[in-house]
Amino acid sequence: MARMIPPLIGDDAAPGERLVFQRLASDPASEGWTVLHSLDLAKHVRQVQGEADFVVIAPGRGVAIIEIKSHERVARGEDGQWLLGNKPPTPRSPFQQASGAMHTILAYLRGKRIDLRGIPVVYGVWFTHVRARAILPPSPEWHSWQLLDRDDFRTGAARAVLRLLDKGREHLAKHIPAMASTTPGPDETTAKALVAALRPRFELGAGSADLRRNRNAQLSAFLREQYEALDAMEGNPRVLFTGPAGSGKTFLAFEAARREAATGKSGWLLCYNRALGTYLRDHSSGAPGLEAGSLHSIMLRITGLQPPEGANSDFWQVNLVEASLERLLDGDLARDYLIVDEIQDLSAPGYLDVLDLMVKGGLAGGRCLLFGDFERQALYGLHDGRNELATRIPGLVSYTLTANCRNLPRIGAAVELLSGMSPGYRKFRRQDDGVQPRYYWYSNPDEQGQLLSRAVRELRDEGFELEEIVILSPRRSRSAATQCKDQWLRPLLAEAKGTVAPKGRVRYTTIHAFKGLEAPAVIVTDIDDPSVPGFEALLYTGLTRPTDRLSVLATKDALAKKLL
Repeated sequence: MARMIPPLIGDDAAPGERLVFQRLASDPASEGWTVLHSLDLAKHVRQVQGEADFVVIAPGRGVAIIEIKSHERVARGEDGQWLLGNKPPTPRSPFQQASGAMHTILAYLRGKRIDLRGIPVVYGVWFTHVRARAILPPSPEWHSWQLLDRDDFRTGAARAVLRLLDKGREHLAKHIPAMASTTPGPDETTAKALVAALRPRFELGAGSADLRRNRNAQLSAFLREQYEALDAMEGNPRVLFTGPAGSGKTFLAFEAARREAATGKSGWLLCYNRALGTYLRDHSSGAPGLEAGSLHSIMLRITGLQPPEGANSDFWQVNLVEASLERLLDGDLARDYLIVDEIQDLSAPGYLDVLDLMVKGGLAGGRCLLFGDFERQALYGLHDGRNELATRIPGLVSYTLTANCRNLPRIGAAVELLSGMSPGYRKFRRQDDGVQPRYYWYSNPDEQGQLLSRAVRELRDEGFELEEIVILSPRRSRSAATQCKDQWLRPLLAEAKGTVAPKGRVRYTTIHAFKGLEAPAVIVTDIDDPSVPGFEALLYTGLTRPTDRLSVLATKDALAKKLL
C-alpha cells in the first residue's frame, strides 16, 4: 500500500479527494509509492497561487500530478465554458489546472537541482463521480489517456494511475527519444529525494504570515526523521514510544494509525483527554476500520451509558470501567490493533483491563503501539504506570524520542528552567527566531486581567491571528479567562473543546484539558501557588503547548526564584 502524506485526510476535503485517498491508501498495487495530497503552490507559473490535489511518486514508473473533480455534473458548453456541478461557468479547463500544477512542480524541483532526466512526469484529471470518458467528446486540448473517471474504481485506483503513467511515458517517448531508451525513473534514491523536496510543502500547509511559513518549513523537515522511528520499530508488534512534550508522539500515533489502517485491518486510536480525543477523532475520520477518541467516550458508546449530572470519579473510573469489561467479555469487539497516545494517563489497572480486551491477543500478545511521557506529564497520579505496563506486556520494546520538534529553542529553554526539567531536551529541530518568552507579573486578580488583555493584544499586533492564541490555566473555575472583565477581550473568548478554532476567537481552557494539543501562541495564566499538588508537572505541560510564542502571567513569588 502507498505511503500517504499527510497520513490522514481531513473532513473538509472534497468527496472525490477522500475517495481517491482511501482507495490508493488501501490498494496493494500501490505498494512502494508515495502519494502526496493537497500541495499548496505558492509560486504558480500561471496564477497567484494554486494547488495540486495529488502527486503520485511511483518508483520505476514515473510521477503523476492528478486534478480531482468530484462534481456529479460535468459538461462543456458550445462557448467553450466548463460547467462543473453548480459552480458558475468557467473558461479554465481542469486539464489546464493540472498542467499548470505540473509545470509549477517541475520548476520547483529543477530549482532544487533534482535530476528529472528519464523520469516521466505527466498529469491527468480524475472525474470521480461521473463516467467522464463517455460524456466528454474527444478534444485536441487533452489526450484520452489523461482522463480518469468513476469506472476506474471498479478496476482499481492504482491500476488507473499506472495507465496514466504508462500511456504518458509512451507519449513522451515520441517527442523525447531518450525517454524510450532509458529505464523509467525515478529509482529509489531519486524517489526519496523527490519526497524530501516536496513533503514539507504537503505536511503542513503554509499560511499567509511569515511566522507560519517559517514554522511549517521547520516542523515538516523534522517529520522526515519521525517516520524513521516507526520504520525502525516496524518489526516489533508491541512498542512503547516515550519522549518529552514536543517530541512528536501524537504525530507518530497518527502515522502509525494510518499505516495500520492501510493494511485493511481494524483498530483503535485512543487517549485519556477529552479534547485530545476529539482532535484524534476529527483528524482520523475516513481511515477505514479505525475508530478514534478518548477511552471514556468509547466506553460510553459500547456500554450505552450516559454519565449522570455531576458524575464523579467513581462513575468514570469504577462504574464505567466495570460496565465496559462486561460488554467486552460478552461481545466480539476486539480489533486487530491498538494505538494509545498519552498512555501514561491510562496505565491504571482498571483502564488496562479494558484495553486488554479491546485488542485481539490482548496487551501481551496483540498489536499494540503506545506513546507517552512518564517523566513529566503524568498529571493523574499514575507515577508507576510504566512498571504496570511492563508487568502487563512482558518484553515490551521501548523507543525513546529525545529531540524537541514543537517549540522554538527559547521556549524550550524556559520549559527546562521553570519546570526543573532534568535532563533537558537533547536537541531542538527548529531554528530560534530570537524572541524571548514574555513574563507578566501581577499581584492581584484585577491586575492579571489587565495584563491578559495586554498579552493578547501584543500577540495580535505581532501578526498572530486570534484563533492561533490559546489561554491555559491550572484552574477550572475563577481563572483569568473565566473572570475576564476587559470589554475588548471578553467577547472574543471561547472555551476550547478540541475542535477547529473558531475564526476570530481566542480559546481558553485548563492545562489538563489541553494536554496533548498545541497552538502557535499560548498564554499560561494563574501561576501563583507553587504549593498545589503536581505544580511542576502542570507548569511543564502548559509551557510546552506553544510552537512559537509563550507568555506567562505569574506572581513573582511563584516563579522569581526559578528565573534568578
